[in-house]
Amino acid sequence: MTYLHDIPLDEAIAAWHGALLEIGALRRLSSESLPVAEANGRITAAPVWARISVPHYHAAAMDGYAVRATETVGATLTRPLRLELGTQAAYVDTGDPIPAQFDAVIPIEEAQRLETEPGPVIEILAAVTPWNHVRTMGEDIVATELVVPANHRLRPQDLGAIAGSGHSEVQVYRRPRIAILPTGTELVAPGSDLKPGDIIEFNSIILSAMAQDWNACANRLPMLADDYEAIKKTVIAALEDHDLVVVNAGSSAGSEDYTARIIAELGEVQVHGIAIRPGHPVVLGHARGKPVVGIPGYPVSAMITFELLVKPLLQQWMGQEPQAWPTVQATITRKVLSPMGQDEYMRVTLGRVENAAGDARIVATPLSRGAGVIMSMVRADGIAHIPRFSEGLNAGDPVTVELLRPPGVIDQTIVHLGSHDLTLDLLADQLRRLHPNRSFSSGNVGSLSGLLALRRGEAHLAGSHLLDAETGEYNLSYIRRYLSDEPVVVLGFVGRTQGLITPPGNPKALAGLADLVRSDIVYVNRQRGAGTRVLLDYHLQNLGIDPAGIQGYDRVEFTHLAVAAAVASGAADCGLGILAAARALHLDFIPLFEEQYQLIIPRRFYESDLLAPLLEIIRSEGFRQAVSALGGYDVGHMGEILASID
Repeated sequence: MTYLHDIPLDEAIAAWHGALLEIGALRRLSSESLPVAEANGRITAAPVWARISVPHYHAAAMDGYAVRATETVGATLTRPLRLELGTQAAYVDTGDPIPAQFDAVIPIEEAQRLETEPGPVIEILAAVTPWNHVRTMGEDIVATELVVPANHRLRPQDLGAIAGSGHSEVQVYRRPRIAILPTGTELVAPGSDLKPGDIIEFNSIILSAMAQDWNACANRLPMLADDYEAIKKTVIAALEDHDLVVVNAGSSAGSEDYTARIIAELGEVQVHGIAIRPGHPVVLGHARGKPVVGIPGYPVSAMITFELLVKPLLQQWMGQEPQAWPTVQATITRKVLSPMGQDEYMRVTLGRVENAAGDARIVATPLSRGAGVIMSMVRADGIAHIPRFSEGLNAGDPVTVELLRPPGVIDQTIVHLGSHDLTLDLLADQLRRLHPNRSFSSGNVGSLSGLLALRRGEAHLAGSHLLDAETGEYNLSYIRRYLSDEPVVVLGFVGRTQGLITPPGNPKALAGLADLVRSDIVYVNRQRGAGTRVLLDYHLQNLGIDPAGIQGYDRVEFTHLAVAAAVASGAADCGLGILAAARALHLDFIPLFEEQYQLIIPRRFYESDLLAPLLEIIRSEGFRQAVSALGGYDVGHMGEILASID
């Protein structure tokens, strides 16, 4: 079966909901009565009316003496007035009923009790008005008043008001029951011993957690191999006692993608394929009177489509209007091409950065756009929507971003754009541990792109290791060329050993760059503008090696770890990178060059409160030791100001 449709998202939802409406599967869920104390976060299925007033009597608002306000008239500092306890005044604690003959309370600190003949009195120095310091009956809630309406998400304060107004239970919509069925012959449970081709099944963990956040009861079914009859049998059983069945993976058009066929056999398919990225191969339908959804197997696709398609259905069932995430306007930091005809949901990191003129703006840095890169969702501060006919964005374009984190986090985020190094992850972890209100966002764009980002006012600092072939210096000539109008501080960070990363045992006996032109060697490179790429090209030129003779020279990765992963997977025989990346994946390493990786920081940020905790960590002995333990690093100049350029 091929895709039945490739239609816009709103049309897909409308077609599916229309079909569900016809079979009665879009109506609101039944209600249940819950103890008020257990109803936090639930949705009211009926309005709650106050059974009693709150307070239901006139109550003292303070410790003191209940009095008749008219009998306090005339009391002054120079002419104190005395009231007899018992007939003209009575002691009350906060919350006590006010005796019927009284209508005000004098705080205890504003009255003096005196023992006199014929009995005790209080002496007051000022008159009070009627109902002074008295909570009158119904001050908070009046009996029969609406406490909360139907279709309202209950909060802690709502529970208090409901209980206080005389209710011990509240009517709420029952939670939708969702069955999540992971499918795929390649799937194994977390913690399994892995062999090539195995994929750890974690999508069902993600989807069930999302469903629980939306007030649903999620049931993770045992994973199944790609067996048509077994999947169909499980779907039929799940439809018996669930409101919605979600089949994860098998929604595309491959030979073992059975979801659409099973839904069609048991019911009807409304949509197969939506014009969104990621998440194109979605199946929407119904079977045996209930909705069934086929969600793509890639984790980011699964999350995006679950949010866009399942969440609105659950909200409909519980009387809720679709609730959009809060948004901010941001500036995109680099050019992004997007396919025509598809709405793209792009993960981005965010930070507020001032440009040289002092104007602060929020900058959005795109993360990996791969549908299978779950870490792009972990690192994302928000989702930028690229409309289906826009073809993408140019660097500097405005973009609307739906926030995945509280807005205040943006202002406390330090934005790094530049060359990748493993120590930056260590730095981010130490910053969050020691300063929980700070975040460190790192975009791996390469050294040169990092300097250009500083020039455009899109980052607070850039990691760089650009070698000047003429002088042998690192970064200085590039700073003078690209940041001539920006005073900067060049901060020492780490010396690094660069070399060839090879499989364990160096099976092809590589010795140096001269081996890269061998016909049996496949290389993996870094992107243009990366310091490692500049270093490679510099030494290739010195050796008289033509890059055109290197297999894989044009295949690029954006981090040292990605280069190491390509070697570990067998996709390449070697790549130039740092020792720490080779060690991380248990690969061999042939050391070739020593280089300097420095942090380039505009002086206005270097002197700011925002970066102060980061600089303190960089200069700490504990951080030095942690970096040294990674291997392949020289921390002798870490934290030193190597140059200050005006």
